[in-house]
Amino acid sequence: MIIGASVKRKEDPRLLTGRACFVDDIRLAGMLHAAVVRSPHAHADLMRIDAARARALPGVALIATAADLGAVPPIPVRLGPRPSLVPFLQFPLARRRVRYVGEPLALVVARDRYVAEEAVDLVEVEYHRLPAVAGSELALAPGAAILHDEAGTNLAARLEMGSGEPAEALLRGAAIRIRQRFTIQRHTGVPMETRGLVAAFDTGTGQLTVWGPTKVPHFNRQVLADLLDIAAHRIRFVEPDVGGGFGVRGEFYPEDFLVPWAAMRLGRPVKWIEDRREHLVAANHSRQQIHDVELAATRDGRLIALVDRVQVDMGAYMRTHGVTVPELTAALLPGPYRIPRYRCEVSCVLTNKTPTGTYRSPGRYEGTFVRERMMDLLAGAAHVDPVEIRRLNFIAPEDIPYHVGTAALGHATVYETGAYASALDWALRTVDYPRWRARQASERARGRHLGIGIACVVEKAGLGPWEMARVEIDGTGHVAVYSGLASLGQGVETTLAQICAEVLNVSVDDVTVFHGDTATVPYGGGAFASRGAAVGGSAVLLASRAVKDKLLDCAARTLEAARGDLVVEGRRVAVRGAPARGRTFKELAAASGPTQALPLGIAPGLSATEFFQVSEMTYPYGTHVAVVEVDPETGQVTILAYTIAYDVGKAINPMIVDGQLVGGLAQGIGGALMEDLAYDADGQMLATTFMDYLLPTAVEMPLWLGVKILEETPTPLNPLGVKGAGEGGTACVGAAIANAVADALSPWGVEVAALPLSPDRVVTLLRSARSGAHAPGEVVPRS
Repeated sequence: MIIGASVKRKEDPRLLTGRACFVDDIRLAGMLHAAVVRSPHAHADLMRIDAARARALPGVALIATAADLGAVPPIPVRLGPRPSLVPFLQFPLARRRVRYVGEPLALVVARDRYVAEEAVDLVEVEYHRLPAVAGSELALAPGAAILHDEAGTNLAARLEMGSGEPAEALLRGAAIRIRQRFTIQRHTGVPMETRGLVAAFDTGTGQLTVWGPTKVPHFNRQVLADLLDIAAHRIRFVEPDVGGGFGVRGEFYPEDFLVPWAAMRLGRPVKWIEDRREHLVAANHSRQQIHDVELAATRDGRLIALVDRVQVDMGAYMRTHGVTVPELTAALLPGPYRIPRYRCEVSCVLTNKTPTGTYRSPGRYEGTFVRERMMDLLAGAAHVDPVEIRRLNFIAPEDIPYHVGTAALGHATVYETGAYASALDWALRTVDYPRWRARQASERARGRHLGIGIACVVEKAGLGPWEMARVEIDGTGHVAVYSGLASLGQGVETTLAQICAEVLNVSVDDVTVFHGDTATVPYGGGAFASRGAAVGGSAVLLASRAVKDKLLDCAARTLEAARGDLVVEGRRVAVRGAPARGRTFKELAAASGPTQALPLGIAPGLSATEFFQVSEMTYPYGTHVAVVEVDPETGQVTILAYTIAYDVGKAINPMIVDGQLVGGLAQGIGGALMEDLAYDADGQMLATTFMDYLLPTAVEMPLWLGVKILEETPTPLNPLGVKGAGEGGTACVGAAIANAVADALSPWGVEVAALPLSPDRVVTLLRSARSGAHAPGEVVPRS
């Protein structure tokens, strides 16, 4: 079996030996280099832009402001467009006003990057500074400065979701009622490779070619065509190798218009590569939310109602993800638990900060932190072990498919499969939960403070509505797969090759996978929402089966044998029991080629194009368990042990799934313990280098790590049974570590209600607890 085998990744030889081609590796004859003039102010009117000195600098080819772009429309929303969001969309260059530090207001193109950067410094801009709105609560306060005058409000959207009767009424009479405020800090994906773009325009053919690390090349091509007002078929998008995606890369940014526009304007190739400071101030941020949540339960801890009022700091503009992140928070906040009455109200608020988008497990990382902290607070109020409080409230397998009563991305939230208690049991067994509880008690007696945290999640994956694949056997007998997916490091080439190789009974090395080039793949959805294997892989499966049917038809005709007597193996079709009587793939390709006389109704060539369509998302799920030690003097949190048990339905390549989960864990640790894009009151970002924005290293990874890949509940929504694995390693990390830290500090009555749990925050929590200040958790007495 090839599906289910840990085949070595086909991508790795070129990546590990330095033979990969990233966007900065692209060098074209006559290429110019671009740099961007960015606002140093969070909120200001543009009074004057004088580029005369910059234009006079030798080597400068172009300086463009918004006036030079003409009537270019704003960048549209990709996921969940709403008419109400239109006033908050961003134009490629600022017009009349800047609204965040780092907003582009002019493009400079020169013979090299050095000259371009020097010219940037020579562009003179006169600003009239306006009051900055540096937080969602400030933005909604009476008298707050309005970012977009034409909208008249800083509230871009209000989302409401719920199930059952009004939940608020059930809060008042509950035996247990808990109220809490949680905050999740702003942070971002920070891929190893920053963003970049190369564009070249052929004035003879009118063909524009764009190289860039986009995860949605077909969408970006259409947006660019609309903004440039040219035919989409005149634009070719090519996806080079990519140094990480994680949601932050690949949407349509202002620079994705500016660089191709400049290439067309100048008739010469133009390259732009972002430096790290630019990346931190200009690429999408994510995560920042405030939750005011209340929970009601019976005396023994059974959930009755959950009400959450959420403020989401969207930054200064609505970018291509629209309100996807807050919508996913509200839709999946209930998680794997039966909550009879649920209500969530989300305010999407504009502030003078960098606009936001998705980051690995968008909306769920935040919601899982809130929900799982509340579950631990409930366990304490009901005097029940955190494990048992979860068992008590899990949705039972016999209740699945389970309608949550919410919706996101145009789909009702319906858990199609699930055995949530089983994932919890696997995680507890893997980490040896009883042993750690016993060790916690003995170590506490010796003055060491260990804590154990549990977090459970239901993720979403497999987003449709469709994906395209073409499989063909060429004239040499080799197999090619063309997919509408894009590669962001998730092993697309290997996974799709395994699926095709399984159907055609060939080696994975016999299959070449092509993706990310709109010239060779005319349709595609791209790589996002953990959809690669579920949707793209299913399309490859269907196309491979169709090609196999053509192979068998051709072989039956040429061998004068019944289809049922034929076997496909090793790039050859033979009669069962008579291996000498057969034809190679090369011979069969020639027999079905354009020079052959074929029966009527049979198309030439061993090729098939298929679209896999799906109307619902899949819902993988799992449990994380974290064991930490907290030093009460320094506030340092050390992860002693960590385990992930995650059900993916079916693992095409377990090694790749394991890598996805472990990599996701590393990013989750960064958000849990250190990463923070902090701003001051004037809207100035305080973390613009890696000296200030700390990232996890191998040192912060757990001393012991166990990963259990579960395949207990394959999804019925696609023929492979796969759900998705790209985000489950991240979703629970903030919650599990927060619960573990709270458990470690429970002798002081410390509760955790904010991320990140940096040393200074932990020390502050302990100092407040030791001084007798009220702990942030509040159990509300019955009225």
